[in-house]
Amino acid sequence: MNEQSRRPRQQGKPYRRPKQDPVRMLAFDALRAVDERDAYANLVLPPLLRKAREKGDFDGRDAALATELVYGTLRRQGTYDAVISACVDRPLREVDPPVLDVLSLGAHQLLGTRIPTHAAVSASVELARVVLGDGRAKFVNAVLRKIAQHDLDGWLELVAPPYDEDPEDHLAVVHSHPRWVVSALWDSLGGGRAGIEDLLEADNERPEVTLVARPGRSTADEILGALGDENALPGRWSPYAVRLSEGGEPGAIDAVREGRAGVQDEGSQLVALALANAPLDGPDKAWLDGCAGPGGKAAMLAGLAAERGAVLLASEKQPHRAGLVARALAGNPGPYQVIAADGTRPPWRPGTFDRVLMDVPCTGLGALRRRPEARWRRRPDDLDGFAPLQRGLLRTALDSVRVGGVVGYATCSPHLAETRAVVDDVLKQHGGGSAELLDARPLFPGVPALGDGPDVQLWPHLHGTDAMYLALIRRTA
Repeated sequence: MNEQSRRPRQQGKPYRRPKQDPVRMLAFDALRAVDERDAYANLVLPPLLRKAREKGDFDGRDAALATELVYGTLRRQGTYDAVISACVDRPLREVDPPVLDVLSLGAHQLLGTRIPTHAAVSASVELARVVLGDGRAKFVNAVLRKIAQHDLDGWLELVAPPYDEDPEDHLAVVHSHPRWVVSALWDSLGGGRAGIEDLLEADNERPEVTLVARPGRSTADEILGALGDENALPGRWSPYAVRLSEGGEPGAIDAVREGRAGVQDEGSQLVALALANAPLDGPDKAWLDGCAGPGGKAAMLAGLAAERGAVLLASEKQPHRAGLVARALAGNPGPYQVIAADGTRPPWRPGTFDRVLMDVPCTGLGALRRRPEARWRRRPDDLDGFAPLQRGLLRTALDSVRVGGVVGYATCSPHLAETRAVVDDVLKQHGGGSAELLDARPLFPGVPALGDGPDVQLWPHLHGTDAMYLALIRRTA
């Protein structure tokens, strides 16, 4: 017997069917996919929005609200869990996940948006009636009315431990990051409280959509001219970058549809450019992208290589990701090759390449703005799983480059265990004097706050990019 069949009927008061709100239904469906299938919101949401538009349920404002509800709820999940815990009489693990998703959506509307209180509560209760039934909708109503008694600042005073008693736990609750992530980011920054709070706040902001004009196929000026000043701005640092105004739709841009441009964070562009412009001793004809999927950096490197008469080999272990690389490179003006190969057991001969990029798999802690759910999925022991692979891939890169050539070790994580620790360990193992670190900072012209070098760590709060890391290494013997 379902919840609605057990619904109480009041004398003289006919039963009212719940109203389906397509915006909140879509947001709920996206959160369920993230929870049930370990899906990523940036992959789940676009097809849901596209289907809603095709059905005629959505306009641009509806899509913007649904996107804000999904990403805002995921970013602030830790904070909202603490608030909800204070309003229920059982541990959160005993609350059914669909109920918790509705409560979290409601909490975000109450505490993280300008939606009026009565509208946030009533809309969430209606959603609960549709997806949970009338009985559990009453529970949702009671909890959300408790949450509505305080604003976000008021709740944080109640549920976050004082900073002077436990700084990391305080920041974890206030800025909605797992405590271990707060600790790791703080270690990587090496600074005081202001730096870590600025970084955590930046992680919770919606990132700009940035395009890359793929070298040899389009230019930033072409894209800016097509979009107009009111719809786009030049990149801050990369000459190939174009920043879309809020609400800009990349798929509607001709250069993107035709593959001559793509969506790519400016930090990733800067890493590819730095490797391409690093000084070499000797020829400059053969380049390698050893972890090329899904193809953003490879497409940029292939275009830059073609301008110099060089050839890029793009290698990716997973065949389906190698297919994405091939799609990104299709139409490149010069020769290139895409293969599916394990970078730790490469099919090419040692010393083949002049330039090698190894953008290794990692925890992704540098891209939490774009994948907010990743912060809740990662665990400290994930670092142990990535460590052998990262070291193995860097060793391959150093073996693959010729003497006088340059390797770029890159990762989208600022965690020291995935950046400097990997580079230091491999250089020690590789033999004294056979490789040397280059100062990468001059290859990021105009970019401020690059630290003491010789490696470079970008930051969302300082550079407006993902927290990309790059170490440049020259093979010397």
